[in-house]
Amino acid sequence: MSKKYFGTDGIRGRVGEYPITPDFMLKLGWAAGMAFRKMGACKVLVGKDTRISGYMFESALEAGLTSAGADVMLLGPMPTPAIAYLTRTFQAQAGIVISASHNPHDDNGIKFFSGQGTKLPDEIELMIEELLDTPMTVVESSKIGKVSRINDASGRYIEFCKGSVPTGTSFSGLKIVVDCAHGATYKVAPSVFRELGAEVVVLSAQPNGLNINHNCGSTHTEALQAAVLAEQADLGIAFDGDGDRVLMVDHTGTVVDGDELLFIIARDLHGRGRLQGGVVGTLMSNLGLELALADLDIPFVRANVGDRYVISELLERNWVIGGENSGHIVCFDHTTTGDAIIAALQVLMALKARNEGLAQSRQALRKCPQVLINVRFGGGASPIEHEKVKQASERVTQAMAGRGRVLLRKSGTEPLVRVMVEGEDETLVRGYAEELAKLVAEVSA
Repeated sequence: MSKKYFGTDGIRGRVGEYPITPDFMLKLGWAAGMAFRKMGACKVLVGKDTRISGYMFESALEAGLTSAGADVMLLGPMPTPAIAYLTRTFQAQAGIVISASHNPHDDNGIKFFSGQGTKLPDEIELMIEELLDTPMTVVESSKIGKVSRINDASGRYIEFCKGSVPTGTSFSGLKIVVDCAHGATYKVAPSVFRELGAEVVVLSAQPNGLNINHNCGSTHTEALQAAVLAEQADLGIAFDGDGDRVLMVDHTGTVVDGDELLFIIARDLHGRGRLQGGVVGTLMSNLGLELALADLDIPFVRANVGDRYVISELLERNWVIGGENSGHIVCFDHTTTGDAIIAALQVLMALKARNEGLAQSRQALRKCPQVLINVRFGGGASPIEHEKVKQASERVTQAMAGRGRVLLRKSGTEPLVRVMVEGEDETLVRGYAEELAKLVAEVSA
């Protein structure tokens, strides 16, 4: 059964446009509360990132949840993975995150976590969607839910992050620039690295509700690259707005993407005999990652794009590490979901163990040229299914046989078609990608 509202990463869209409206959020809170209450007494944690619309949607969700008899615990601005962790530790039935991740402030969305700190099962999402199509009711007054605030949430999460590295670990002597994207990590991330001994220079940690992800963070690394060079830092760390993506910058100002970070962590675990199974990437993972892992005899499989699918593959195989080149990295030996701060700490531990800098450590992975072009389309029939696009894609695939690959896919969160071509010759790859992107745009017009 297909879903009406839930995408690969919750419900997301432009603020003020259905369904990202206060009245829908009220009904969503009620529907979620009713669904969770069917499993018994209901306690739900609600956190958010720093975008201005979070206040509005927090109030609407709170009213809907309590009207269904659910108790609500408010966390305030906290990274998405922190809500997953705290949902487990408070033994809540669910956690809700109000965030549009790496999107600009005029978007927002809702993500749910189960009581185990994982994505909601499909059957629960479908139950919530069914309830959304029924009339909203209110429980009798004596059963209306109560609301409280968790005031020490940041401190709890900081200690959890620090606990992901061995006791006594010190990053003394390491100078780091941390870009918080004016987002949910703006308080906790600098504290974690400072408390572990690093010298920390902080960028983009003055959220005003409108500047989240604006020319900063993991989607815009230019300011971080410049700061790493200006500060003569050892490396830079870039988070996205809700703290589940991380990219890094080495001391030369070069961006180190999720594929490279995943390799550094996996190689370290493998070398210490702690890599359980292999590594899960996605259809977008660079071919170089697959080849570098093969050189170490580390199994590698590709999941569909989206951390939901990476996590599903990890669970099915009982493996512990996976991720995306965008910077979603899942370390199941430490937590239940993609966590940017945890992943960054694992990279720092790997560098420390090998006594290497980031620039040196990433050299064992030789990335193949990969060109990704995003083409916006106005909805309706998918351009990917157009016969001309199919034929062109097949022709390019045949032309690159044995030397590369083509991938066209719709974004799960935005009205975009992602056109990706990968191969040995960068000039050819770029030409093929531009040709296919132009055709997708033409059939979308």
